[in-house]
Amino acid sequence: MTVQSPPRAPAPRIARAFADSATMTGRSLRRVLRAPDSLLIGVLLPILLLLLFVYVFGGAIRTDGDYIDYVVPGVVLLCAGYGAAITAVSVHNDMTNGVIDRFRSMPITRSAVLVGHVLASLARNLFATFLVLLTALLVGFRPEAGLLDWGAVIGLVLLYVLAVSWVSVCLGLVARSADGASGFSFFVLFLPYLSSAFVPPETMPAVLRAFSEHQPITPITETVRALMMQGTAGDQALVALAWCVGILVVAMVVAQRLFERRTAR
Repeated sequence: MTVQSPPRAPAPRIARAFADSATMTGRSLRRVLRAPDSLLIGVLLPILLLLLFVYVFGGAIRTDGDYIDYVVPGVVLLCAGYGAAITAVSVHNDMTNGVIDRFRSMPITRSAVLVGHVLASLARNLFATFLVLLTALLVGFRPEAGLLDWGAVIGLVLLYVLAVSWVSVCLGLVARSADGASGFSFFVLFLPYLSSAFVPPETMPAVLRAFSEHQPITPITETVRALMMQGTAGDQALVALAWCVGILVVAMVVAQRLFERRTAR
C-alpha cells in the first residue's frame, strides 16, 4: 500500500514575491550581459567624464580644495543617470515585445517584473560606482571618511539610485519607442550639470544659481561630498533624504499604476 504524502502548503505570499523578484532580477542581469555594449557605456562614460573634468577642466575650476575631491561625488551620482537610460529601455522592450503577456499567464507576482528591473539597475550602478571610485583613487582622490561616514554615503547613494531607477521605470512605461525611452532619461543625465556636482553654484548666473540651489542633485551631492571629506552637511542631509524618499515613493506609486493600466488592456 502506497502512502501518499500530504499536499505541500503554498508558499507564503511574501516569500513568493521575494522569489519571483529574485528570478526577474537574474533575468534582467542576464540580458545586460548579453548586451555588453550598453554595460560598457554605462561604466566607461562616467570614468571618461571623471578623467575629462580632472585633467582638462580641473585646472580652470577653482574650489576650496583639490578639484578631484570636489568632482568625485558628482560623477558617482552621474552613474545613476546612465543606468537609468538602460532601465527605461529595458522596461519599454518588455512592454512591447509580448513577454508581459507570457508573464501574466504564469503564477508570478505581477510587481516582480518591475522590481527585477530596479534591482538589476541597482546592481549595475553599484558596479559602475565601484569602478569610478577605484579610478578616482588611482588618479589622486583621497577621501577622509570614517567607517560610519562611508556607511552613510553608501546608504544615501543606494537610496538615490533606487529613486532614479523607479523614475526610469515610469519613463519606460510611458515611452512609445526605445529611442523615446532613452531620450526621456536625458533629463536625469542633465540635472547634475546644473547642480553643484561639477562647479560651485555661486559661479553661475543668477537664474541658473537659483535653479541649482533648489533642485535635488545639489543637496545630495553636497551631503555625499561632506561625508567623504569629513565636512559638515548640516541641513543639506535632511533635504537630500527628503528629496530621495519623496521621489522614490511617488515614482513607485506612479510606476505601479502605469503598469496596471498597461497590463489591464
